[in-house]
Amino acid sequence: MSVLPDPDALHPIVLPDGTPHAGTVHLSSALDHPNIEVGAFSYASQTDSPDSADGWAARLAPYLYPGAPDRLVIGRYCQIASGTVFVTASANHATRGISTYPFPVFSPDRMRGYAPDARDTVVGHDVWLGMGVMVCPGAQIGSGVIVGAGSVVRGTVPPYAVVQGNPARVVRMRFDERDIARLLELAWWDWPREAVERAIPALEGGDLTELERLRP
Repeated sequence: MSVLPDPDALHPIVLPDGTPHAGTVHLSSALDHPNIEVGAFSYASQTDSPDSADGWAARLAPYLYPGAPDRLVIGRYCQIASGTVFVTASANHATRGISTYPFPVFSPDRMRGYAPDARDTVVGHDVWLGMGVMVCPGAQIGSGVIVGAGSVVRGTVPPYAVVQGNPARVVRMRFDERDIARLLELAWWDWPREAVERAIPALEGGDLTELERLRP
């Protein structure tokens, strides 16, 4: 029996009564947006879930329009709690003039090429974003990171850090430098599904030596 859900299923969680949990979706199945890239098994939950793929894109990244100069990239096996929002670079205004009012956005001709900020926002693999997290334009969140509820994330977050607050700051590292290097080299999130399922006891139990032994 498979332990992992079907990565192509819209709703990865099935409740004890056999019905899917409508408020949780695999983002790779729920989203159809040219500027958003999401890896397999990454899911998001919302207490008031949108009814369509367009709704999920608008909820998670409300300022990221199709054809924007920036992208939102989310890795595999990420967990995104309700209320998380990505304020992507396309939301930024030009600040070098006298006014920050975005005059060009109201004229289709002038809007072409208007890109005061074109940085991609990138989330690594196996990242947990707690309830109500805000991810600011151009943030780079490393793999294995945990972001505390209500945090505001900006800049670069190192892999396997635990961050919280506004602005989010590192409160501790989940593992020491040597083990973080081992985990990043293993990159278990890129393993075939069958290999990941065999490794679940090691992943849950924190057994890095066994995880290395199981590497395909």
